[in-house]
This record gives sequence, structure tokens and C-alpha cells, in this order.
Amino acid sequence: MSLSHTDEQGNASMVDVSGKPATTREAWAQACLRMRPETLALIRDNALKKGDVLAVARIAGIQAAKKCSDLIPLCHPLALSKVAVEFELQEQPASVIISGYCKLTGQTGVEMEALTAVSVAALTVYDMCKAVDMGMVIEQVQLLEKTGGRRGHYKRETEL
Repeated sequence: MSLSHTDEQGNASMVDVSGKPATTREAWAQACLRMRPETLALIRDNALKKGDVLAVARIAGIQAAKKCSDLIPLCHPLALSKVAVEFELQEQPASVIISGYCKLTGQTGVEMEALTAVSVAALTVYDMCKAVDMGMVIEQVQLLEKTGGRRGHYKRETEL
């Protein structure tokens, strides 16, 4: 199997997608941020000094998806039609489950944008809470599902 991001000499190269048909493409990703129960309570009660953690993290995740091609080499700049970032507060173990969704009609997929959205949202929660809990752990960043494109539908067998 050859890598699509290298040329014949093995040099890094952006994939030429100009010959691919534009189709609707969607991707769902997820990340988990484990923390102390006290930290989760502060987030839930909107009691942190830095403000509304989840509102700021949602905006950060959306912005990150839009800037994915600036962050990850060889990613194509995309005209996203939808980006959503959602949070689920989980008591046992104390954690925030971050879900991201990206959609477009285009010639390349949005998996990296969805993964970037949840990653940056998790980093933002960490940043806003680190004064009270530096031991938080970001884990299980994963693509859950994607549709569209040549490879078609993919769905992860197991979720968080």
C-alpha cells in the first residue's frame, strides 16, 4: 500500500483532488477529558473564574475545524457547511465527553476537521481548568463515523 501524501520520490505532497466528484461528506469524532470529580462539578456549575468553560470550548472547537488546513500539513482548505461541538458530563468516571461533527459538499473528507475540533475543544477545557486540576487527561480521541467519498461509509465498532 502506498501513501497518498507522497510523490514518486517519497517527498511530502498534497493530494490532487481536482478530478474527484464533489459529494456530501460528514464525519463524527469524539474525545474524553478525565478529571477530578470536583473539577467536573465546577464545570457543571459554571463556577470557574475563567468563565463558561463549555461555551468557550465549543467556539474553540468550531474555530479549530475551520483552521484545520493551517494546523495540519497537507490538509486541504475546506468550505465547511456545518461544524458542531457538543459535551456530555459524565460522573463515573468524572469526565467530559466531547463530540464533534463536520459536514461539507466537496472533493475531500472532513475527518481531520472533526478530529481537530474535538482535540482543540478538549485542550480548551484543560486550559480553562488547569488552575484547579493539572492532572486532567485527554484520551480516546477517535473518529466515530464518516460518510461520502470513494471509500464510502465507515463506522467504528466501539465508542467511548
